[in-house]
Amino acid sequence: MSMPKPSRRALLAGAALAATPLRSSPSRAATGMAQALAYTDERRGVSLLVLHQGRRLVEHYANGGNATAAWELASGTKSFCGLIAAAAVADGLLTLDQPVAESLTEWRSDQALRAITPQHLLTLTAGFHSPIGRAPSYADAIKARPVDPPGQRFRYGPLCFQIFGEVMRRRLAGSRDSDPLAYLQRRILMPAGVEVAGWRRGADGMPLLPQGARLTARAWGQFGTAMMAMLAGAPGSLDPAAVRALTQPTSANPGYGLSWWLFRRGLVPPGPGVGFGRTFPPAVEQEDCVVAAGAGNQRLYLLRKRGLVVVRQAEGLGLVVDQTPRWDDATFLSLLLNAL
Repeated sequence: MSMPKPSRRALLAGAALAATPLRSSPSRAATGMAQALAYTDERRGVSLLVLHQGRRLVEHYANGGNATAAWELASGTKSFCGLIAAAAVADGLLTLDQPVAESLTEWRSDQALRAITPQHLLTLTAGFHSPIGRAPSYADAIKARPVDPPGQRFRYGPLCFQIFGEVMRRRLAGSRDSDPLAYLQRRILMPAGVEVAGWRRGADGMPLLPQGARLTARAWGQFGTAMMAMLAGAPGSLDPAAVRALTQPTSANPGYGLSWWLFRRGLVPPGPGVGFGRTFPPAVEQEDCVVAAGAGNQRLYLLRKRGLVVVRQAEGLGLVVDQTPRWDDATFLSLLLNAL
């Protein structure tokens, strides 16, 4: 693997590391960090940000990235939905285990649909076949028919998040919030100081919940820091049990909680070539790693054991480039952890 010269920001990162208690020796840390930066840069990486309790330990940009550039999170957007649900539970708008048919009256006469809950939707165990790709409109999403009973099988895709969007749209009717994105911003993002640079909407004008959010590395890192505090039990305005549910896996997928990936043994990946699979090295698995992941290897890693938030963004959203080496989350995290 070729080793590009460290950028000025990488050198600043090295200075931050030198001032931070490390498990590795300073020389080993510097070498490990250079390898981690090279690994992401050579795979179309545009930003790498490492935070500890909100303090920037590493901030590095390459391939046209910079501190003010915002990049689409792709399916990293999905992980906001779990927080929307936790706020909605706290506000009495819904519960995780109530039938979705209480909101979607069209579902009440269908026995298969009546059994589906918000928890099934956001753990992707509702039983719908959901091809990966373009998200349907909210109206089209709720017309889908399940192919499995709820809770039995993990099926990755955008459909369940759009159904959840319609549930929230109806629950918010008549309130101060015009749609689920307005609710997310008022209840979670604005209080956490997270600025959204953009968010794509569908042809129906509603925000796409499975994809489409665009943030800078610093904004995504700020969100990750707030999420880390919530998971640690910090007092807040969200329902504590719903927050705990974010990292509680299902039997259908030991590596997926409520809209968040959990890097642990047995994870059922969304498909081939995504960068992670069913097993992880012990050094990665023991970090209790909670992840938002999107196409093009957009990543927000929460390394809970060490209290680290890691943002990695890339250009291209997964475009096939013959000369671009393949991304592997376990390899990258191992390199990074060796430097910290």
